[in-house]
Formats: sequence, structure tokens, C-alpha cells
Amino acid sequence: MLEVVPRRLRELAQRRHQPVVVQTVRSAAAATIAYATAVWLLSAQPPPLLAPLTALLVVQVTLYATLTSGIRRVNAVVAGVLIAVAFSEMVGLSWWSLGLLIISALVLGHLVRAGEFVPEVAISAMLVLGVSHSTDLALSRVLETLVGAVVGLLFNTVFVPPVWVETAGDSIEDLARRMRTLMLDLADQVGGRIPVEQAAARLHTARRLDHDVVQVDASLARAEESLRFNPRVKEALLSRIVLRTGLDTLEICAVVLRVATRTLTDLAKHRTDEDLFPPEIATALRELLMHTAGAVESFAVLITTQVSRNAEEAETFLLTELSASRASRDHLARLLLEAVREDPRQWQLHGALLAEVDRMLDELDVEKRSLRLAEELDRYSRERRGRRLLSDGRLRRLRRVRRRPRVRRPNR
Repeated sequence: MLEVVPRRLRELAQRRHQPVVVQTVRSAAAATIAYATAVWLLSAQPPPLLAPLTALLVVQVTLYATLTSGIRRVNAVVAGVLIAVAFSEMVGLSWWSLGLLIISALVLGHLVRAGEFVPEVAISAMLVLGVSHSTDLALSRVLETLVGAVVGLLFNTVFVPPVWVETAGDSIEDLARRMRTLMLDLADQVGGRIPVEQAAARLHTARRLDHDVVQVDASLARAEESLRFNPRVKEALLSRIVLRTGLDTLEICAVVLRVATRTLTDLAKHRTDEDLFPPEIATALRELLMHTAGAVESFAVLITTQVSRNAEEAETFLLTELSASRASRDHLARLLLEAVREDPRQWQLHGALLAEVDRMLDELDVEKRSLRLAEELDRYSRERRGRRLLSDGRLRRLRRVRRRPRVRRPNR
């Protein structure tokens, strides 16, 4: 028992920086402050529970989400409160009034342009109707909602949410480590006879990488939002582009790795009674997979490293692994060519395997990565310049319209 408790405490301590834990603490703190503020300002009876409810809805995991979606969320909550107060004054709570309330709230949500928070208009209306149908303090309910909204917005403005770049970087590195582990497992299997079931298991593992990429993409999207409008962050644009382009590269490598495992599975199906590759080819392929696995991991470290010295070390290691991978690839290509000349069975699978390795090494190339970063920065600059020109053009047209003299029509 004494061993289990410290272990649980260590796990909780390790999770204290996770977004779910941080958001839980922040939401609870904002709701508590909103409740205390409402009690102090309004002195309402019964307790002003709508203030902490609204604060819970407003406080977001990033400052950008608070400023963009928080306003629409407040709009939805206030609209729901108003329509619920009107229903409680006129008809009260019954089965038919509840259905009519939901329909009216959803329609009102579209009218006030609540966007993706239209359902929250109906949710807020139902909650308020259930709480306030026995009281006539309609104005106090609206004020409670406004207090909760203001407290929620000020809370995320004063106590700026964390920057989730480090969490996204950890997710990217974890994805690269899983890809590296899979490639090392493949390297251990290429020698000798491989059962089809074992090769198929590796194929299923490669397919699960797609789900991992989706999770990393969600983590990166949260990190990108945390960089926007955050006064503590410098060079936010560069950080977003570095992480996003790096994840795109790893996603392509994951797809190529899945195709490579499919190729090895097909070879295992055709060669059930013999070794998958001759010993010399198996050794060369094992060496190639090991170097490529190291390149994938070092690439992830490179794109997630913030300190320049560590970044230089990661780039040096990446260049070393890529150079060794290309040398191993050329050696393997010569061996496969000689083997195909002697025995042309499944020659197309040999060529496909080499093509897949070439694609992965090309995606991890340092020069290609630098070129892609430059292209993304140029594209963003062009888009920003285009939006500025469009905004200036609209402003000039608006000024011309305002300066046009009014034509007086003659009285008839």
C-alpha cells in the first residue's frame, strides 16, 4: 500500500502540466471567482449559480479561443437566458413549453449568429428555466450571466493560459518514437522466414499510426491557438510553421511506412517456405531501416528543439543518419538488382520497397525542409498582404461612398 500511494502521487505530479488538468483547475478557479463576485455585487437569493455556470462556458484552454469563440459563447448564453426568462414569466415549465423553448432557442441562436454554439442557447435556456421558474428576479439572472461572462473573459486575459508548444512537441516526438520502434521491429524481421501473421501484425501497427497522427494534429492545433494573441510568445508565426510543416513530413513518412509494411507482408505471403531475403540483402536492409529510424527520431527532435545549440546537434545527427541511410540504400539497390537478375520473382515488390525508402529519405532531407519553410513563410506573407490590400480597398470604397453628394429629388 505504501508503494502504491507514492506511485499514484508521482503520476498525478507528472500530469499536472497536461491540458486537461490545467483547464480543470482554471475552470474551477474562474467559476469560484465568478460566484464570489456575483454574491458580492448582487447579493442575490437564491445563490447566483448562473455566474459560475457562464464562467465555466467562457473560460477556454487558449487565449485565442477565449477571444474568438468566447464572445460567441457569451452571446449564446445571454440569448438563452433572455428567452428562458421570458418563458418563465409567461408560461412556466411544462412538457409542451420545454419543446417550444428548445425550438425558439435554436432559432434565436441562428438569428444572433452564435455559430457553432447555437445548441448552447437551448442548453442555457433549459438550465435557466429549471432554476428560475419559481422566481421573478429576471434582471438578476441576466446580471448573473453577465458577471460570469466578464469574470471568465478577464480571467483568461489576466491569467493568460499556458503555451502548449511543449506539449505538442512531446506528442510529435512520441509519434516519431513509435515510428522508430516499428522500423526497428521490421529490421529484426527481414532476416529469415517470416510468418504471414507476424508481418500482418506489423501492418496493423503501421495503420494505427494514422490514429496517432490525428491525435498529434489536435495537440498541435491547440498549440497554434495558444501562440496567437499571447503576449508572452515571440516569433509565434515561425514556431507554428516549424511544427506544422514538421508534422506534415512525419505524416507522409507514416503513410510511406505503412505502404512499406504492406510490401513486406506481400513478400511474406509469396515466400512462406523460404527466407524473406538472402542473408546479404537482409543485412543491408536491416542496416537501412535502422539508419532511417534514427533519422526519423532526430528529425522530430530537430523540429521541436527551441535552444539553438540543441537544434544544431539534432541537425548534425540527422545529417549523419541521412548520409548513412543513402549509402545503405545504394548498397541495397545493387544487391537487389543482382538478385532480380538471378531470380526475377516479385521484382516489382523489390522496386516498390526501394521507392518507398527513397520517398521517406526525400521527405526528411534538410535542404527540402528549409525550402518548404521558406515557401510557407512566403505564402503567409502573400496572404497577409492580400488581406491588407483587400481591407484597404474596401475602406477606400466606403470613403468614396460617404463622400458622394446626395442628389435631391425634385418635389412633385
